[in-house]
Amino acid sequence: MSETLTHTVDLTEVARDKVRALIEAEANEELRLRIEVKTGGCSGFIYQLFFDEELSESDAVRDFNGVQVVVDMKSVPYLDGASIDYEDTIQKQGFTIDNPNAQSTCACGDSFG
Repeated sequence: MSETLTHTVDLTEVARDKVRALIEAEANEELRLRIEVKTGGCSGFIYQLFFDEELSESDAVRDFNGVQVVVDMKSVPYLDGASIDYEDTIQKQGFTIDNPNAQSTCACGDSFG
């Protein structure tokens, strides 16, 4: 039996509750929140947040009171110490990522370098 890899991405309580509600709405207990870093965007990299049923042996997984956050091994170094939050205000609704590794960001807020 192989040991499950972990990561240091944090999930706030508000974000965890929102993820749990979205998973319950899908009625699929196999869903996990996956965060990936891909090349692209105006600053060099972009975040991708999505629900995923698949889990690879090389994925790093962290459980937040029943909500699993998955990061692929290529993205782990880029996300070390990052935090995922959820905002629901008049100005903004959605998940936000506070990443201490981001050297710069662009105006859209989805790209970093």
